[in-house]
Amino acid sequence: MSDLLERGAAWLDQQRSRHLTRTVTYLRGTESVDLPATIGRTVFEQADEYGVIHRTESRDHLITAVDLVLGGAQEQPKAGDRIRETAGEQVFLYEVMAPGSEPPWRYSDPYRCTLRIHTKFVGME
Repeated sequence: MSDLLERGAAWLDQQRSRHLTRTVTYLRGTESVDLPATIGRTVFEQADEYGVIHRTESRDHLITAVDLVLGGAQEQPKAGDRIRETAGEQVFLYEVMAPGSEPPWRYSDPYRCTLRIHTKFVGME
């Protein structure tokens, strides 16, 4: 018998993907994939050598882990990858990264259904 909480998390991820997303393009080199993403944010706090706290906010893209397929293989995000997001006539470009020694992505649930990818705005196309 499978874990009831795991099935519930998978169902919630399906609902998020169906009703709370916009299509973005995930780019790595010459490979790309269009996939549904929920937009979020994460605030990072880091102290410098003088004890001053610096706050940095990332734009997060939450995607279903199995949707990130590049070159025919399921992948995990990598720092330096890019995400293209279209809003009306404008196309925004974000780079996968996180401040300091933070990882550029993490799982958003205990069952590894959803990836939370941290990005920074790098320009317009």
